[in-house]
Amino acid sequence: MRPNNSSTPQGFSGATDSRLPLPDPAQMSTKQKEQADALINGPRKGIKGPFIPLMRSPELLENLASTGEYLRFKSTLPEDLKEFATLIVARETSNQFEWAVHYPLAIAAGVAPESLKELFEGARPQTLSPDEAVVYDFTRELSGHHGLSDGTYARAVAVLKEQGVVEMTALIGYFYAVCWIMNVARTPSQLVAETGPLHAFPI
Repeated sequence: MRPNNSSTPQGFSGATDSRLPLPDPAQMSTKQKEQADALINGPRKGIKGPFIPLMRSPELLENLASTGEYLRFKSTLPEDLKEFATLIVARETSNQFEWAVHYPLAIAAGVAPESLKELFEGARPQTLSPDEAVVYDFTRELSGHHGLSDGTYARAVAVLKEQGVVEMTALIGYFYAVCWIMNVARTPSQLVAETGPLHAFPI
């Protein structure tokens, strides 16, 4: 992961102009300043990614940040499966920021670089562990069909248990929400992954 020294379009848009940049601190409301301070002093250590446009709705920011903090740092989900699911969502939405943030975290958690290379290219990875394959199918089926077949659900419960299935579902929804917010706002990615920026899927 490295700083992004040029503007990389967010999502599938070619535009690089931010629709909702960070508000001028001098113009922030009391609630906006409160949330800015919480982000700077919390585990995220700054106002980054989706929290830039979310500053326009500080109450929503507060609640989403709390949900994301639980799912990322306190949930029962294994680190490798949590990070892998996050990258599937980032790839599906072509969200440069979340891909750049979570790519090194997934590698550190034990996801094979070759699997992420294939995911980056828009393909189903062929080198997945059995548990990663369950999470891949879970994430793609939920994203594409808005629910799970009995077979996929049973395999997910076997790997994640019932609490983990609920938390994985919430994790996927959370990351779709923040990726969509950045894509709509055209929030520039401040980072680029080792893979380089995401590209549109092959036609």
